[in-house]
Amino acid sequence: QVQPVESGGGLVQAGGSLRLSCAASGRTFSTYAVGWFRQAPGKEREFVAAIDWNSGRTSYGDSVKGRFAISGDSDKIAVYLQMNGLKPEDTAVYYCAAARFGAGGSRVAEYDSWGQGTQVTVSS
Repeated sequence: QVQPVESGGGLVQAGGSLRLSCAASGRTFSTYAVGWFRQAPGKEREFVAAIDWNSGRTSYGDSVKGRFAISGDSDKIAVYLQMNGLKPEDTAVYYCAAARFGAGGSRVAEYDSWGQGTQVTVSS
């Protein structure tokens, strides 16, 4: 079972950018779909973006379309989330998740392996 490990979170001013990384531990992400979710205090976990390695298909939550971009390396050992034009509303813990034989859906239940999360804080 692959274990995602997130990094790259931090404090950034509104309008700034961050790049999050999700590294595969144990195995590569081959045969997996990989998604990013976030959870703010008092809120439910929210879909951010996902990528299906085999098809190359990507998808995004409505709140981040046009600002965030998900990508992966060719060796399938890392997935990235480039976040531009950050807003205070983007403040949350960001989680990377993997779904074996998944298709990059937006539902939490589709994913079977989760990272510990990385904090992103956007100040105004």
